[in-house]
Amino acid sequence: MWGLIMRRSISLLSIVLAISFGATPVGAQAPASQAEVEKAFDAAISPDEMSGWMKTMAAEPNHVGSAHDKANADYVLKQFKDWGWDAKIETFKVLYPTPVKETLELVTPKRFKATLTERPIPGDATSSRTKNELPAYVAYQGDGDVTAPLVYVNYGMPDDYKALQRMGVDVKGKIVIARYGQGWRGLKPKLAQDHGAVGCIIYSDPRDDGYSTDDAYPKGASRPPQGVQRGSVADMTLYPGDPLTPGVGATEDAKRLTREEAPAILKIPAIPISYGDAEHFLGALGGRVAPPNFRGSLGITYHVGGTDAAKVHLQVKSDWSLKTIYDVVAMMKGSELPDQWVLRGNHHDGWVFGASDPISGHVAMMAEAKAIGELARTGWKPKRTLVYLSWDAEEPMLLGSTEWVETHADELKQKGILYVNTDGSGRGFLGVEGSHSLQNFVGKVAADVTDPETGVSVDQRLRAVAMVQGARPGASADDKADAKIAGDPSKDMRIGPMGSGSDYSAFLQHLGLGALNVGYGGEGQSGGIYHSAYDTWEHYSRFSDPGFVYAGVLAKTTGRLVLRMADADLPVERYSGFADAVSTYLDEVKKLADGKREAQAMQAKMIAANAFKLFDDPTKTSGPPTPLKPVPYFDLSPLENAVARVKASAKAYDAALAAKGASLSAETKGKLTALAGQTEQALTENTGLPGGRDWYKNMIYAPGKFTGYGAKTLPGVREAIEDERWDDANKYAELTGKALNAYADKLDEGVTLMGGPADSTGANAK
Repeated sequence: MWGLIMRRSISLLSIVLAISFGATPVGAQAPASQAEVEKAFDAAISPDEMSGWMKTMAAEPNHVGSAHDKANADYVLKQFKDWGWDAKIETFKVLYPTPVKETLELVTPKRFKATLTERPIPGDATSSRTKNELPAYVAYQGDGDVTAPLVYVNYGMPDDYKALQRMGVDVKGKIVIARYGQGWRGLKPKLAQDHGAVGCIIYSDPRDDGYSTDDAYPKGASRPPQGVQRGSVADMTLYPGDPLTPGVGATEDAKRLTREEAPAILKIPAIPISYGDAEHFLGALGGRVAPPNFRGSLGITYHVGGTDAAKVHLQVKSDWSLKTIYDVVAMMKGSELPDQWVLRGNHHDGWVFGASDPISGHVAMMAEAKAIGELARTGWKPKRTLVYLSWDAEEPMLLGSTEWVETHADELKQKGILYVNTDGSGRGFLGVEGSHSLQNFVGKVAADVTDPETGVSVDQRLRAVAMVQGARPGASADDKADAKIAGDPSKDMRIGPMGSGSDYSAFLQHLGLGALNVGYGGEGQSGGIYHSAYDTWEHYSRFSDPGFVYAGVLAKTTGRLVLRMADADLPVERYSGFADAVSTYLDEVKKLADGKREAQAMQAKMIAANAFKLFDDPTKTSGPPTPLKPVPYFDLSPLENAVARVKASAKAYDAALAAKGASLSAETKGKLTALAGQTEQALTENTGLPGGRDWYKNMIYAPGKFTGYGAKTLPGVREAIEDERWDDANKYAELTGKALNAYADKLDEGVTLMGGPADSTGANAK
């Protein structure tokens, strides 16, 4: 035995030395165990290499259609090939508008013209490469040329419009100015449009990501006065991807909607500006002084406007041509189960340079791919096929991943067993969202990755954070629940549900494949330069992840997820975690209905008692709130029964796997793992979600209509209650129950494959 250990140690040392010099030695032996595989994998992760890759990929503006975006795709392709992967580029033709002409100026009471550009930062060489960068711009707004009075709508969310309505402020026929935050960017012009506004301005208030949070860049990490957040404002809550080809891949010969027919494209012009410029527009407003929750940190008195005191001219004209996008697809064929695919992705396009978002995650993925290539040169091969994906056009609206998934949907449904996603990442704590059946799997990986700042596992550090947050004054119910779990090492830390905003969406919410989104953060600072020309290598290496230490930790975390899934003999899923989560979501929906019922009854009493009028300051314009609709009692029994069945089936499956898994034949183990890959797909319904959201077919996870990136769980039922669509609440209780019963059927099928349930002691049932 000692001889075998010594030979393996020498073999591993040879691999590590060879990786350091860029080659694998002749005669190097393949690692003989999973632990040895991971040890060799870790040794191949180089922070210096990741820093160099970022310098190359974030050296020039990197938006869709730019020369550097294509150059990055070619660069990544070459790297994958050099590392031994079977790699290619797949292209799609998508609608991607770029600005031709933009104007934003204050017309009255005095003239001021917004700059719409970002000047270079001293000491940041990358920020001076402005030749080919996009100016301040949001994609998929509606072109237009309008002049109208200005209204300040706070964050531009539904409750803000309700508050304005009570103040007697109407945005119809006006241009609104909203600050970033509290909801996804695209909702701000969409809600403005829905309320009759003719244009929308979005700015970043220093209270949210500027000098109120940290010193401004370059002294600190926060947004400088001229910083602008670009982005997409397409109505992603209807569907992501190319707006002209919903549900089908945007191939050369795809049938396309016209721009006018595409519901995801807005109708009014919109533009982002800096807080340095926004101060001039907000400072010109008259009307009521804004309520406390509307006030930011600019050195002005915030007013809501709505009068003719401040008029604005807004013009946006775009080039609405189709652009070619470039997805890099790299495969390493499995040695035993080539038709089971483990997929791993990160996008490579940015709004400008994109160092933090997305290159910080992309270089971690590259480090994984190189390390896996080095392992393969020793003769090691994954049991299942690995598919590494470098997406283009994520920033506009998840175009690259969505079009690829839609094109390959049938094959992915047959072969895909897991998609692992990353995006921007930095220094700090592990954060994971995804399919709840994978909580135990994530926890085991997190327990085996060391946090470089503390020397404990990233799981242990995450538990410490949860316990501290749960003990804070004013901690939420969720924080307290997480703290309780964190203090019990026998329980898995919960992972969050997935909304949208990155490339997992088409896998999980359209096809129903199991998915994870992984990142680190909470200490490194990148929010202040988000989607701006200051998201550079210089900023990232100074403020987000000095030394690229956590980029390496991310690679070791996601690499383990990929490698363990690829080589697992048995399913990694544990379904009790899913059952507990969906039971919690059902409780939340019930509380939501009860809360709305109580709120309506209370409001009705207040209106009848003239309470609002008596409370309001009689010297100021105000009106009553819009009456809430009476809330009926819903028939949630199909959902309640299905949740109860899933809990029983999950318990039986997990117990049978624990008792019998190790003794099953190789053939049965393979069938079980394939079945687990199919199980998540049972949560989809072809009907999809209501309100033109049929692209979203997962009945458990979806982005919210008014949250965008934020997840809505049991979305068909939850949002029907929130939106006062009572019939849909009953309809989707039945549809969601149907999906959960189909999920339970798959679990029961797995128990049958294992020869029946375990007995109450955990032994095989007789």
